[in-house]
Amino acid sequence: MTGDLSGFGKLCYTLRHLDTLCQCGDERHRSRGIAYASNVDERPPTLTERRKAATQLELARAAARLFTDRGPDATTAEEIAAAGGVALRTFYRYFRTKEDAVAPLLTVGADHWRALLAASDRSVDPLIAIERAIAEALTPPGDDLEGVSWTRGLLRAGVDDPALMNVWYRVNRESETKLRGVILELGGPTVDEPTARLVAAAATDAIRIALEAWAETDDPEVGPGSPAERAVHNFRRLSAGLTSA
Repeated sequence: MTGDLSGFGKLCYTLRHLDTLCQCGDERHRSRGIAYASNVDERPPTLTERRKAATQLELARAAARLFTDRGPDATTAEEIAAAGGVALRTFYRYFRTKEDAVAPLLTVGADHWRALLAASDRSVDPLIAIERAIAEALTPPGDDLEGVSWTRGLLRAGVDDPALMNVWYRVNRESETKLRGVILELGGPTVDEPTARLVAAAATDAIRIALEAWAETDDPEVGPGSPAERAVHNFRRLSAGLTSA
């Protein structure tokens, strides 16, 4: 059904399960049944790669805390490196700028959302599967609100820092590109490349716009006005036009 979405008909990034996704060889990760699209490198990471990823994520957390508390202008790369427990030269080995340091934190959230979608039941309508994955990814488990709160803090800090917002948009753009492969695999032969591009753009923008709008408010992390509710609402509106194509 080339280009036809009839019958086809669903973060900023949640940031939860950061350690689980970073520890790619961890048994907890495998037990969740998280699958990835076939175009993702399934080679187990080496010990060096795992250590590098862990260091980058720790620096990302440190940068997020400092940016949220002080703002990017009042934060230096030296302070981020010190908070992350590494030398300044190590910091610059991983990141070109202080704003780049938050990218791993945002990327892990994006990876988690795509992994949830890739693990979806193939018997479920893909648009419904996307909607469910969005809701799950943006709903903090229990009282674990730290990741979503960081997103709010970073987006607020980015209002006056174009460099920080460029990192946010770059991560979203990269995630959208990777999402196409997941959608193509999820939809099977009924979904072509143009269709996958449209759906990936709709899903990515639904999450991005939801988080940006939520960050401008004091609405709660869960329930009415939450990122999950906003993103699902956004996606339904954006995908409604696609399903009638």
